[in-house]
Amino acid sequence: MNNSTNVVWHRASVTRAQRQAQNLHPSVLLWFTGLSGSGKSSLAHAVEEKLHGLRCRTFVLDGDNVRHGLCGDLGFSNANREENIRRVGEVAKLFIEAGVITLTAFISPFAADRERVRGLFSPGDFIEIYCRCSLETCESRDTKGLYKQAHAGKIADFTGVSSPYEAPAAAELVIDTDQLDIESSVAMVLRFLQNRGIILSD
Repeated sequence: MNNSTNVVWHRASVTRAQRQAQNLHPSVLLWFTGLSGSGKSSLAHAVEEKLHGLRCRTFVLDGDNVRHGLCGDLGFSNANREENIRRVGEVAKLFIEAGVITLTAFISPFAADRERVRGLFSPGDFIEIYCRCSLETCESRDTKGLYKQAHAGKIADFTGVSSPYEAPAAAELVIDTDQLDIESSVAMVLRFLQNRGIILSD
């Protein structure tokens, strides 16, 4: 719902197509989703580093970073999670219009929220990448101690413990991050992008 009144969309004189032509690559959204500890952020940033080395225009919207500013007023209730993902989707849409390959790393636990973001984009622009990792492995990593706190009842609505995670039913790419190392996982993403013609093959 948009409560803004007396606003009119201003059509840019420089188009997305022109920006993509200047960047020498199309813009897409790589949406990394998975449990806390599944390796989303590590993979997204590692992929960005490789793309940057290929002279691609890139930016990562990271879950923790966004909650320091744009979504710093939100908690972790279901309604707040929904609003968090809505805002990120709208920001990502702006980056896509800017011609940037945009990577996001968010648990984004609810399928409906992810599909709502997908609906903001033209077919092919939204690429869902499921970082599939067992809960046991995620808990064993637990570098922030969040699972331990959640099991102790110190963190409410924690995904995988006291709040559900709805795994993607048809993600464009599934990476078993509890079986593959970071280099192999990055290679899978780059191969996918090459096959889609988003970046050039070696």
